[in-house]
Amino acid sequence: MNELLAQWTYFGMVLGLGCYFFALWLQKKCKLPVLNPLLISTVIIILFLWIFHVDYETFDQGAKYITYFLTPATVCLAVPLYRQFQVLRKNMPAILAGVLAGCLAHGLVIGGMAALCNMEPVLMVSLLPKSITTAIALGACEELGGITGITIVGTLVAGLMGAILGPALLKWFRIKEPVAQGLCIGTASHAIGTSKMVEAGEVQGAMSSLAIVVCGLMTVVLAPFFASIFG
Repeated sequence: MNELLAQWTYFGMVLGLGCYFFALWLQKKCKLPVLNPLLISTVIIILFLWIFHVDYETFDQGAKYITYFLTPATVCLAVPLYRQFQVLRKNMPAILAGVLAGCLAHGLVIGGMAALCNMEPVLMVSLLPKSITTAIALGACEELGGITGITIVGTLVAGLMGAILGPALLKWFRIKEPVAQGLCIGTASHAIGTSKMVEAGEVQGAMSSLAIVVCGLMTVVLAPFFASIFG
């Protein structure tokens, strides 16, 4: 099976898109937050590769064509931000302070857990960029000397947790201000969480998009500082 599929250049792309659209249909059908399309499609792909003994390299040679659209898709999040520019300008001090607080809290939690669990420095620095978008996180991980595979898993988990649990947590803590909602999810769960905020409203989506950029820049600056302290 692996040798047969290896000859099909677009196997990974077809499998990835097929699984995602099926997962998207399943979520709309069942309307359960836990049935996140990215989570479900990832599980289906892993099971397919495992059951049919297909190498990841065989899958990736076609799936990489989807990866090419990662950065352009992230840039497209600037559209709702442009539409809500007046809200951005009015709340700029609070936005910067909120995102900075989130970045500092994230670094302290990762560093504290690493020290408490006697974690290897390379694992700790691999997790430091997990709450920023993958396009920036991978570059930060490489600069810190981390393991990109761990960073990818970390960003995936952080994004899925924000998309699945984020709306419930906002209700639990009674965070009703649209600007605050967007900043919370965007700072903690990057683009995957932002996709959920876009569904909640244009203001939430715009602020979450902004948080992705600001949090990414702040994390790139702060990550070496936390690495030097806890590493």
